[in-house]
Amino acid sequence: MTLRPRFTLLAAAAALVLAGCGSGSGDDAASGDAWTYTSGDGKTYTAEEVPTRIIAQGESAAALIAHGIRPVGIFLSQPLKDTKALQGVDLDGIEIIGETWGKIDAEKAAALKPDLIVSGYWTTEKAYGGLENGVEESSKKVAKLAPVVGPVADQSVEKMLDGFEELSGTLGADLDSEEIVSDKEAFEQARERFKTTVAEADGLTAMGVSPADDILYVAVPKHSAELSDFARYGLDIIVPDSPDPDFSYWENLSWENADKYQPDLVLMDDRTLEQSTKTAEKQPTWRKIKAVEAGAVTPWPAYWISTYRDYAEQLDQLSDAVEKADPDLT
Repeated sequence: MTLRPRFTLLAAAAALVLAGCGSGSGDDAASGDAWTYTSGDGKTYTAEEVPTRIIAQGESAAALIAHGIRPVGIFLSQPLKDTKALQGVDLDGIEIIGETWGKIDAEKAAALKPDLIVSGYWTTEKAYGGLENGVEESSKKVAKLAPVVGPVADQSVEKMLDGFEELSGTLGADLDSEEIVSDKEAFEQARERFKTTVAEADGLTAMGVSPADDILYVAVPKHSAELSDFARYGLDIIVPDSPDPDFSYWENLSWENADKYQPDLVLMDDRTLEQSTKTAEKQPTWRKIKAVEAGAVTPWPAYWISTYRDYAEQLDQLSDAVEKADPDLT
């Protein structure tokens, strides 16, 4: 089970066609460059031509494809069949160059001759997703094939999606297409419904968790783009008081202490939902969490939402769960 988000440390990429500059200067557009984009790392990248040969990390690829931008290659942190962001997405003609975190076929990547690599930028790690320290040495070569760019991924899903929309626009997407406009409207409607539903469930508390065999991971909301959004939309999410000092995305509870926090609604990491549920249910202390005993457990779309349409669907599902939950349970 992938418990942790994966990150990329930005390598000293060879300039190739593109060059990174200090952000906010405005000089790039004035100089006549055909393409410019200010990335999540704060740098502005420019090129004489709009990049067309793009390699993208899996979730980033889903975002680009939703805007009509098709990468030539995709690298994943897990098998394609388990990559929720790409379920149902037409990948015809796109080469998969890795389906395991840390293992990317650098030779295949080089053969694709990319002029851009796209992945979300994680401010906590100061890194792009998918090529971080700890990956195989051969995989690190991929980050040297072309500059890596992408919006900030760890602060707000909504802002990240807006960032991918902006990036796609610079790459030639028709942002006024009927499908793109419809997807964004669906998200906006779902967001407003969620805000209203949460406001009506006054006093309701929630908690994000990810079960493992020996540990119950409790999510720190500020390090999850989804939970940060939910909190900003009004949901009261429990903030664990003792995050892992070495990896502050979670507090690590032994199963003996699984009931340390008592929310009214449990948000379950859904990247491997079936397995996570089985793992949790093997633990007698799982049902000491009152929300679990009451059946108030719902999927949390952890770290994979990549499109406005998917976000709309997930927010509507969560609104349904909030409506059913008891704000006075704990």
